[in-house]
Amino acid sequence: MNHSLMSTYKRLPVTFVRGEGAQVWDTEGKCYLDALSGIAVTGLGHAHPAVTEAICEQAKRLLHTSNLYGITAQEQLGDAVTELAGMDRVFFGNSGAEANEAAIKLARLYGQRKGIRSPSIVVMENSFHGRTLATLSATGNRKVQAGFEPLVQGFVRVPYGDLDAIKVAAEHQQDIVAVLVEPIQGEGGINIPPPGYIAGIRALCDSRGWLMMLDEIQTGMGRTGKPFAFQHHDITPDVMTLAKALGNGVPIGACLAHGEAAELFAPGNHGSTFGGNPLACSAALAVCNTLRSERLWEQAATRGAALRDALAQRLADVPAVTQVRGQGLMIGIQFDRPCAELVGAALAAGLLINVTAESVVRLLPPLIFSDEQIAQLVDGLDGIIRAFVAQT
Repeated sequence: MNHSLMSTYKRLPVTFVRGEGAQVWDTEGKCYLDALSGIAVTGLGHAHPAVTEAICEQAKRLLHTSNLYGITAQEQLGDAVTELAGMDRVFFGNSGAEANEAAIKLARLYGQRKGIRSPSIVVMENSFHGRTLATLSATGNRKVQAGFEPLVQGFVRVPYGDLDAIKVAAEHQQDIVAVLVEPIQGEGGINIPPPGYIAGIRALCDSRGWLMMLDEIQTGMGRTGKPFAFQHHDITPDVMTLAKALGNGVPIGACLAHGEAAELFAPGNHGSTFGGNPLACSAALAVCNTLRSERLWEQAATRGAALRDALAQRLADVPAVTQVRGQGLMIGIQFDRPCAELVGAALAAGLLINVTAESVVRLLPPLIFSDEQIAQLVDGLDGIIRAFVAQT
């Protein structure tokens, strides 16, 4: 244990030193299959040649200038990501939390300009939007909020997947200006909304004059089988946030806006010292170009369906597994009991997985996951899950 670091993480007893594709190696030379992608970050896999080349070439020339000046890579990335999403403008920060902070500020500015002095945003139970004071206040998880009170005001919480609950909130609270929602809840347990829910929020926001704001920090950049999860629902949000896979490991966040929301920020309203610097944008541009040229979201759709089907079939006779759910390469295995110890068992077996919401194994393999790696993951999980259930 390193005593110079704050105790913010309960780390597993392993340190990785090298990665390639969907594999990583530790300090002892042991190889692991990465079915977590750094929590949905390395969507193109580790050490992807295009990203590596972009980082190296940019690092030779210029790392940082600040946003006081024009940044060519930022402008190119802005064009690429707004075109991919069908949106108008983008602000670049350094993380998902910063992207959501920008979205929250947009919503408040939108409300203030409509004469609403204390604008409120509808958010969901079991959501996760970040750990800054505003984003943890928006998050629907008491564990991340505990000890950090007083929380930021201005959030109205309703159950996820319940469109009627949003309508009821609208009748009782007149200062609502936006809805902030994940198309699929990741940290909340790979929760898939019911049919019509996302489109219903879009229609409700249109009828009420609210902003529809989608947190695609985990679902974005091809993971669900489309470039962005909202594209499964034939709608366009007013605001969308990205991070994680956008830089394939290089820290970058983005807040995209469409229509009226795209014109809200003016000079001085928002900013970032490091956000959108040449290095981060060069890496993210390589990610966007690779994603588009290889249409990797299509591979995520087919490989994700194959992985879900294989897991459901293999684990069908395990009563403790109550459901295998997901979309694309965003998959949850629901247990009828807490299953956090599976993370350590998988590590010992050479698999990197995660458990969230106490009883859901979360799988987020890179989009370049192969059929052979799917088989390896299913075989490995089958063994450790059966051993776990037999012991509990």
